[in-house]
Amino acid sequence: MATHGNPEPDDEACRQVLQILALIGDKWTIQVIGRLGDRTLRFSELHRAITGISQRMLTLTLRQLERDGLVTRTVHPSVPPRVDYTLTALGTTLLDAAVALGEWATTHRHEITDNRRRYDTTHPPRTQS
Repeated sequence: MATHGNPEPDDEACRQVLQILALIGDKWTIQVIGRLGDRTLRFSELHRAITGISQRMLTLTLRQLERDGLVTRTVHPSVPPRVDYTLTALGTTLLDAAVALGEWATTHRHEITDNRRRYDTTHPPRTQS
């Protein structure tokens, strides 16, 4: 991956970045990480906080985040059992990066929209042959 000091892309670094972007680029991961933020939430609280997510999809997302070391799952021995989720230190660094990316997107969204509009008016759609 090219950096400011090294213009040559490194295939392995690019693959690693693509893996992380695939993780956070799905519909739910960033929402789960953002909702957890610096607090601990129960499964039901997360489910209520994220509009449109099914219980199954929330379960799968949390399992993947736990597997990657981004979320800690704590089971409390009570009746009924209580399960809490919190970001790990690693998860917090991902949240920080996601917030920075979100700020960049917010700052530049109008410029990007204008660029797309300008491009689309000067480049007619290509027909598939």
